[in-house]
Amino acid sequence: LQDEWDAVMLETYTLKKHLADVRQELAYALYQKDAACRVIARLIKERDQARAALSDVQSNMAAAVGKSGAAGNGGMEVEDDSGINAEIVRKMQQTAKKLSNKARKTKVKGLQLSVAKAEDLASYEEISSHPLHSSSKPGILCLDMHPKDQDLVMTGGADTNAILFNRGTGKKIDTLKYHKKKITDVQFHPTSNVVFTTSADNSAVIWGPDQKGKFKPQNVLSDHSSDVVGCTLHPSGDYLITASADASWCFWDIETASCKAQVTSKKIKAGYTGVTFHPDGLILAGATADKTLRIFDVKQQKNVHDFKGHGGIITGLAFSENGYYLGSSDDKGVVKMWDLRKLKNFHTIEIGKPLTDLCFDLSGTYMLTTGADIQVYSVKGFSLVKTFDNHKKKVTSAQFGKDASFIASTSNDRTLKFFGSS
Repeated sequence: LQDEWDAVMLETYTLKKHLADVRQELAYALYQKDAACRVIARLIKERDQARAALSDVQSNMAAAVGKSGAAGNGGMEVEDDSGINAEIVRKMQQTAKKLSNKARKTKVKGLQLSVAKAEDLASYEEISSHPLHSSSKPGILCLDMHPKDQDLVMTGGADTNAILFNRGTGKKIDTLKYHKKKITDVQFHPTSNVVFTTSADNSAVIWGPDQKGKFKPQNVLSDHSSDVVGCTLHPSGDYLITASADASWCFWDIETASCKAQVTSKKIKAGYTGVTFHPDGLILAGATADKTLRIFDVKQQKNVHDFKGHGGIITGLAFSENGYYLGSSDDKGVVKMWDLRKLKNFHTIEIGKPLTDLCFDLSGTYMLTTGADIQVYSVKGFSLVKTFDNHKKKVTSAQFGKDASFIASTSNDRTLKFFGSS
């Protein structure tokens, strides 16, 4: 028995010693990993600083050469660090080819087969309501739903913060704090764990998660000199355009956070009120405060057509997914539908109350407007399907969920609401 006891004690001692050695090795490995992460972070910071310095040098060199070529570009002036070059154009054309009219038609037809029926949508009721953002500066001004995970919703508030919200659990995921003034637009990246915000503090921010999964500013985009009113993501997911009240729009490479072109025009004096990419990514629509809807060739940064006819400032604009139609709303309560093939207005809806936003569902079957309430229309014939008047104050934004199976909306009453089948 004594021999067995000694053997057990010896084995126990050996195991404890081995455990202590393993713990020491693990602690050393963790220390090395932490040190390596710090070195990598420092190198990335130095790389970004070097890139920024290079961008400044290139921009100054371009400015020194002058803008003699601007007059030959339809009156457009482009300030850039390397321009929308041939490689960027090639990527944009490749994306447009994948998203050709034929491919879009096939996609839209498929979506139309699964989209909610008008009679079902007409029966939608308020499912839930969630007060978000600060009560001292009430008001949710914008929202976006994740294209892939429809439980993820992001809102931007008058309180200068953006909030990530989980529709499934009904809880906040994260609060994004950086901006100094109200948030004007928010957007998810469809495939990367990245989000974008724009603000009246003249900046836009690219956000990414830290080691704990909380979103932090990765890059601040600060080339504008006035309110950044909105942003729109290129279908490739590689480029972002921001528009500003300073009467310019900027084309950003997301990976490098560099402004490839800041586009202004001698004939465009009014600032922008909104901006959106065409589904193929080669055309850009921008609304300006002079009540004009402007169409740009992004590759050439050229203003190729203007739509006039609004009597009020344009507050919302959206392309239908098939790429043929552009809808716009204004603060006089008028919605106009524009045919991009014939370059003319083919339908007008006079709601009579100031509007704040407009959007289509992905199938192009329905369109909604926001203002005093939410009105949903069938695009075929533009008949009114449903009015939601549950918000106590002005509705600032709304979007359809997948297959129009639900609707999310935000308001100056500080609530995020969801409507659907009860």
